[in-house]
Amino acid sequence: MDQSALGKKALSESNYVDAIKHYTAALQQSPTSPAYLIQRATAYQRNKEYSRALNDANRAVLEARKHAKREQIVEAQFRRGVALYSLERYGDAEFVLKVVKRMDEKFKGLELWINKTKLTLSKLGPEEEGKRVCKVGEVPEEGDDVPTDAATNAGAAATEENTTGGTSTQAQPTPSTHAPPQQPQQTPADKIRHEWYQNNQNVYFTLLAKGVPSDQAQIDFTPRSLNISFPLATGSSYDFTLEPLFAEIDPQACTKRVLSAKIEIGLAKKVHGKKWRALESDAPSTETSDSVTTADHDAVKAAVLSHPPMSTGPVYPTSSKSGPKDWDKVTTDALRDPSAKPGTAEEDEDFEGGDESNIFFKKLFKGATPEVQRAMMKSYTESNGTALSTNWEEVSKGKVETSPPDGMQAREWDS
Repeated sequence: MDQSALGKKALSESNYVDAIKHYTAALQQSPTSPAYLIQRATAYQRNKEYSRALNDANRAVLEARKHAKREQIVEAQFRRGVALYSLERYGDAEFVLKVVKRMDEKFKGLELWINKTKLTLSKLGPEEEGKRVCKVGEVPEEGDDVPTDAATNAGAAATEENTTGGTSTQAQPTPSTHAPPQQPQQTPADKIRHEWYQNNQNVYFTLLAKGVPSDQAQIDFTPRSLNISFPLATGSSYDFTLEPLFAEIDPQACTKRVLSAKIEIGLAKKVHGKKWRALESDAPSTETSDSVTTADHDAVKAAVLSHPPMSTGPVYPTSSKSGPKDWDKVTTDALRDPSAKPGTAEEDEDFEGGDESNIFFKKLFKGATPEVQRAMMKSYTESNGTALSTNWEEVSKGKVETSPPDGMQAREWDS
């Protein structure tokens, strides 16, 4: 019988020391096996060697991800959450158990541990606030092992047979040789970077900064902003702000974690399914932006199509199938208003009636040079009223494509 089978048999018989010994031997032959790591983590957990259980669970998550084994990832994360709870890291345990629920909400024993963690968190006193803090990420960091104490080392020692007396004795505890974990050197402010990605429900933001003091980091959310600040080793403070965000978020549903090498933020989208094209927006809200776009569109149309005729100009290149066009002539023909009467308000250059944005674009067009007017006319006409350019050098190179406002779609209509 191979070592893994012996380990499984010992585990089923609650002989955890032998199970650990056999799975350790199996891992010597297959050191990256997620299954063996998960089973040894289980044996460590039941033998009350929680730090070793967590270390094996962390390794199992990493190896399972490398092997793309979803079921093993879920099981390894579950063992990780249980070990964190046993180490009284309740905030970390709650986060990891939620990861398990997201991946497989029907995982055996999951609801029991989630409810147990919630109950424990609800009973923590003010002096135990540190146990609520979440410092772990979904994916453990390479080499992120937890130091083990003397009691843990004692349980991990192999059982030795006393051949002379015929009795079984356990090895004595050995002092720990692990040094306490050190905070990594802090990333200089000018080297701090960030990255982000999204799904239908959340925007995931990561600030790549090492050595951030978790107890001094301040992370605040509002419906349209994110602010991160923490002290630097130089004595100054680092401040990072996103405002206004591309769209509204739900501050109560947002998450934050300060890790040794980064800060992970989960921004909960107020409107699920809305795609963010950037982290920040140029406009305070989508509704305002859309209304301005519509108003500008109408004003441009009224301003461009109500101006007096221009003088004839040369012919310029175009992508039209009918050949080159004289855009000065096109502008003249399009702008001619046969209903306008001399001396009326419509012909008076000082006429101030109507929409203010309409008046602005009238004056803009009227005060422009012939070249700018040609650019405005060509871009507006060819783009079906969705674009307005004053750069003739650029516009004259080819057709100006239709570019509808955000949330709208260009369609061709049958004549």
